[in-house]
Amino acid sequence: MRPNIVTEAGLPTRVGQWWDGIPFLTSSVVVACGIIYLVCLLVGYDSFFEICFSPSAVLSQFQVYRIYTSIFFHGSLLHVLFNMMALVPLGSELERITGSVRLLYMIILLATSNAIFHLLIALVVAHNPFHPYLFLMNECSIGFSGILFSMIVIETSLSGVQSRSVFGLFNVPTKWYPWILLVVFQLLMTNVSLLGHLCGILSGFAYTYGLFNFLMPGTSFYSSIEASSWLSSCIRRPKFILCTGGNSAGYIPTHSSQNTTSSGLLSGNIWRNWSSWMPRRESFAQSTQDNQRFPGRGRTLGVVQSQTVSADNSDSNLQARLLDNSSPNHSLDVAATGTGQRLSDGRRQAADNPAALVPARHQGSVASEEEIQKLVSMGFERTQVEVALAAADGDLNVAVEILMSQQG
Repeated sequence: MRPNIVTEAGLPTRVGQWWDGIPFLTSSVVVACGIIYLVCLLVGYDSFFEICFSPSAVLSQFQVYRIYTSIFFHGSLLHVLFNMMALVPLGSELERITGSVRLLYMIILLATSNAIFHLLIALVVAHNPFHPYLFLMNECSIGFSGILFSMIVIETSLSGVQSRSVFGLFNVPTKWYPWILLVVFQLLMTNVSLLGHLCGILSGFAYTYGLFNFLMPGTSFYSSIEASSWLSSCIRRPKFILCTGGNSAGYIPTHSSQNTTSSGLLSGNIWRNWSSWMPRRESFAQSTQDNQRFPGRGRTLGVVQSQTVSADNSDSNLQARLLDNSSPNHSLDVAATGTGQRLSDGRRQAADNPAALVPARHQGSVASEEEIQKLVSMGFERTQVEVALAAADGDLNVAVEILMSQQG
């Protein structure tokens, strides 16, 4: 008997499965940032002065495009890798909850609010009457980390957990988690924009506490975008998540967006509240398609079938396989010849009436336990021994020949 061989998936397969599990918008941002970094690396572009977020350039020359171009550029390989590795779990979780289009709107909103906070703080610091500090006005910031800090605040504030681990080293209270990360990054890394990360945290808290709710459109807005023809090619992709939730306000739950009489958001039941409007995919059509592609005998756990019928069908199928695979060229003695005639008759009977196989098993001679154990001791499986003995009407020699023909 050939043993069952189980092989583990290789690295390319695992990477492909991991990538297929990342939703559409999150994977698109990762690809866009990666391609932009590679192009800049190949052409030798490393100044980023034309695309970075600079408060002085935005205010004096009204270069508003810098708010959005700066988030897709990164200064080093470590910079882009670290940001994208943080984006994959955060963005995937939020996209599965909100939908792809709603997450895109959230990213645009967070990028805009980060820039507004950045401009306000830079202006206040630069024009304070005590000690003007103009460095922040001329700071050139790039990277997706500002939005990542906003996502961290949103996720930690609404997850319901009481503590978070900082790089697996120590745990901190959830409300302090983004601030601890801000301090750790500032101390361990060089050339890090403290104001950019700080504004990301402020935007995250503003979003979490519902200060941006008046800017959030309803679900009809997202539905109209998803129904547009120019987005149809993206919607057809399997990783695209539709905004099919039941939240009529069009935004994810915040501390002030839900009914104040309910304390679910603050008591750790946030995931149950989100699950009521979490985007769901239709499984009936997919199940039908899978059944057409794999027309096997598999069934779900909820299907109730008779165990006796299943066992009898399995035995009859195994018996039929044993009979059909019998070698016609095998030399038999006189008794085996007579038995072969009986097997042929049984095969014709099974063809005329398949259900007669199982009753025929009980009509023949019943094999004794001693005969079964004798054949099992020869290396055959007990199930095959019982079926072979039933097919041979209890004739031990014929059963051995049937089993040997299977081995051959």
